[in-house]
Amino acid sequence: MAQYETVRGVGAGARAQIDEGLRAHMNKVYGLMSAGMLITAGVAWAVGTSDALLGIFRDPMTLQPNILGWVVMFLPLVMVFAFGALINRMSVAAAQLFFYAYAAAMGLSLAWIFKVFTGVSIAQTFLITAIAFAGLSLYGYTTKRDLSAMGTFLLMGLIGLIVASLVNLFIASSALAFAISVIGVLIFAGLTAFDTQNIKNTYIQHAMAADQEWLGKAAIMGALNLYLDFINLFMFLLQFMGNRE
Repeated sequence: MAQYETVRGVGAGARAQIDEGLRAHMNKVYGLMSAGMLITAGVAWAVGTSDALLGIFRDPMTLQPNILGWVVMFLPLVMVFAFGALINRMSVAAAQLFFYAYAAAMGLSLAWIFKVFTGVSIAQTFLITAIAFAGLSLYGYTTKRDLSAMGTFLLMGLIGLIVASLVNLFIASSALAFAISVIGVLIFAGLTAFDTQNIKNTYIQHAMAADQEWLGKAAIMGALNLYLDFINLFMFLLQFMGNRE
């Protein structure tokens, strides 16, 4: 059942309607996220398993990125900030198309993993990530505990993680890489639960307004947040569990 602390003075019929709408909203969020994951996986696999395509972005022997490779590497980061800034000016259809384009760009940036790690270890890590993500998201959806207090802490940790990751691109410290992976798993595990609860509570707070355009964009933003949680959790776990070619 939904938590109604933020929706006061509603009757049983309204509560039932909110419950039904919340289920539909969460199904849309997970559906969009899953579609984005399929696009990312398809693009990454198609490029990563083709020497000709991967060679456009990276040296075929060392896998070091060329100029275009650096552009592709940072493109998802630029796009996600642009998406947050522009989504209020977009239609729902345009926002959804942008999300799918973002998922494709992420696939390009992750294609190299198919050259570095075995296909079996990638599949195993993906399955483990999916199980962990499902459990964490279910916890965020069902828990009565307010997780908003840890949002600021997780955001600060995320900023520090991004800075450390950018620094390690240039110094290539294995010890720092290990620390980043450990902290990354913990941060994105927490963010999965936090983001799920936030998507749920945000819907409940706005449910009575019945603004379909807002609901459509909120579902896309929710899908993007959970998509990023999954992708990052997968990549950090892959550093531990992936068997290299």
